[in-house]
Order: sequence, then C-alpha cells, then structure tokens
Amino acid sequence: MAKDAMAFIGALGFTQVDLIGFSLGGFIAQVVAHDRPDLVRRMILAGTGPAGGKGTTNLAAVLQDAFQKAAAQKKHPKHFLFFSQTNKSQAAADAFLQRLQQRKDDRDLAASNETTQAQSTAIVQWGKSDGTKRLSAISHPVLVANGDNDIMVPTTNSFALFQALPNAELTIFPDAGHGGIFQYHREFTEQALRFFAS
Repeated sequence: MAKDAMAFIGALGFTQVDLIGFSLGGFIAQVVAHDRPDLVRRMILAGTGPAGGKGTTNLAAVLQDAFQKAAAQKKHPKHFLFFSQTNKSQAAADAFLQRLQQRKDDRDLAASNETTQAQSTAIVQWGKSDGTKRLSAISHPVLVANGDNDIMVPTTNSFALFQALPNAELTIFPDAGHGGIFQYHREFTEQALRFFAS
C-alpha cells in the first residue's frame, strides 16, 4: 500500500507533500516518510501506532465486540469503535455520523467485505512486525494525535510514537477514542493548520 501511495503522489506531479495518516493510513504514512524522506515535509499521525504496537493484533476481537454491541443497541459500530461510552462522547459520535451524511454528491462507495478483510489483515500484520528502527530514522516534524481511550490502536501506541520519533509533538484528546480527531474536529483542524503552516 505504501508503494501505491508513493506512486500516486508521483503521478500527481508533487515533489514534496504534507501527510495526514489516520489509523491504517498512519501505518502507510510512516513507511512513506521512511522510504522516501525527500517526498515528505511534515506529517500528522492520528489514531495510529508503530509497527509491533501493543494491542494492534487484537483487532478481530475488538471489532466483533463492537459489532455485537452495535447490533444489540441498534447503533452504528463507530459509536463503540471510535468514541468513548460517556454521554458526551456518544453525543459527539451522533454529530460525527450526521456530518458524514452532509455530502450528497460524489460520495465514496461503502467498503466491501473484501476491502474490510484486507484492511484487518494489514493491521494485524503491522502489529506483528517491528518498526522501531524505522521510527528513529524519521526526522520530519510529526504531530501525533489520539483520544485518551483508543481501543482499536490503543493510546499507549501514540505515546510510543511520540517517544520514538525524534521531532514529534503529542496531543491526546480527553474522553475520546480512536476517533478523537473527529470528536474534537474543530480543535484538531486548528492545530493541524497551525502545524502545517510552520
């Protein structure tokens, strides 16, 4: 996937880019920054973690539990995967899901079962690999962001990224999960714009 991302960037004619990698996209962004450091200027890694990060291989159990709870409570699985279970965070989940419906034209197609399975496999494989050396070689400015209770890519991995990346800053949003940047979308957008303007 990282090779595809680098080829896509090249096909667009860009010689340098800023990257935002969320979740699995954060894994890909790390590989791009490591393998093509000249291509990347700055990078945001959100709701993600290093290769071999703690808890990443538990994804199947996390997904199964969330889908069972969603079915039982007649809610969207993102209520359980992306947000904390407090009233405030669940209200943010409702608002996030409403925002997703605002765009009426040119919408992305729903992910197929094959796509979802391929993503799950890639995430688990990332969790089984070792990326410690890769991180120390990434000297770009990096903003690491997450919620304080991420159950998909546990928040401890955000701290691991912050500690291993030589030029990183860290934001942890309170009472938030994997979708912390969606729950605190205004704050995150302001922070991201400031970070990329530097």
